Order: sequence, then structure tokens, then C-alpha cells
Amino acid sequence: MKKWLPVLIIIGIIFVIGAYMASLNNKLVVLEQNATAQWANVESSYQRRADLIPNIVSTAKGYAEFEQSTLIAVTEARSKATSVNVDPTNITPEQLAQFQQAQAGVTSALSRLLAVFERYPDLKANENFKELINELERTENRINVERNRFNNEAKQLNTKLNQFPTKLFAGMLGFHEKAYFKADAGSENAPQVDFDFGKDKE
Repeated sequence: MKKWLPVLIIIGIIFVIGAYMASLNNKLVVLEQNATAQWANVESSYQRRADLIPNIVSTAKGYAEFEQSTLIAVTEARSKATSVNVDPTNITPEQLAQFQQAQAGVTSALSRLLAVFERYPDLKANENFKELINELERTENRINVERNRFNNEAKQLNTKLNQFPTKLFAGMLGFHEKAYFKADAGSENAPQVDFDFGKDKE
């Protein structure tokens, strides 16, 4: 029996480590899935904004004198933003920075679009257009909420990954940290949308 003792000890150690890694894997799967699901909510909110832009541009185009360069800038920014894809299972700082930069271009273009409305009283009076702009504001607010929720889910995953002894096994199990959204200049605020056009917004 004694000669089998070392073998039994080794088997026992392997069993304990295996059981721990299985349990750890299950916990990390839940945390990663939460973050991935929340990323889908972020993308959905940004997609909602992208879906609003054609209607906004189409309505503004109905006013022949409206600055075409402004509309073109919004359309091009939307096209660039929707072409940037992020792998939700491996959100790296580089991927997220590229995504944020493209979305910031949309925010900037929309802000310029909003700033010129005061020159077009007929467009300002268009009820359909007003509702589109109000929906845009609600969508921008939703984007901020979903981004913050994603950061919270990513933080929970990243915290667990950096705890000992998880840090020793996480890489072997295929889990990696997720990048956080970082506030760009002005991107943490929804574009100011109101119809008090007596104020200078530029």
C-alpha cells in the first residue's frame, strides 16, 4: 500500500486542481457572458442611432437650401462607424479605441448638424423632424447608460481575472481582460438638443 501512496497523492492533487479549474472556468464563463451580453446592448444602442441618421438626413434634404456638406459629413461618419466591428469575445484596447473614434466622428457630425438648425425655421417647425431629434437625444442617453453598464460588467470580469489564484489559471482557460470605454472629449455627454434656437450653440 505504501508504494501506491505517492501515486494516490498525485492523483488526489490532480483531482483537486482539476475540480478547482472546472469551478473557476464556470465562474469566469458567467462573468464573460455577462460582459459579452452587455456589449451587445451597447452595439444595439449605437445601431439605433445609426438607423435614425438616414431619416434625419432625408428629412433635412427636403429643404433644398440646407447645407449639403453637413449632411454628407453625417452620412460619411455613419458609414465609417458601421464598418468598424469589434469581437465581443476579445475586446482589446486597440479595438475599442478604433470603435470609439469612429463613433465619436458620428457624434461630432451630428453636433454640427444640430448647430445649424436655427437657420431653418421651417425645418425646426417640422413635427416629424422634431420627433426624430428627440429620439436621437433619447438614444444618445441610452448609449451612455449601456456603455457604463458594460464598463461595470468588464470590471467584474477583470477584477476576478486579476485575483490570486485565478490569475495563474485564467490564461490557460482562455480568458482575457476586456477593455473599458474611456470618455473622449465630450463623448460622455449626449449632444445638446433643444429648440431654443435663440442661443448660440456654436
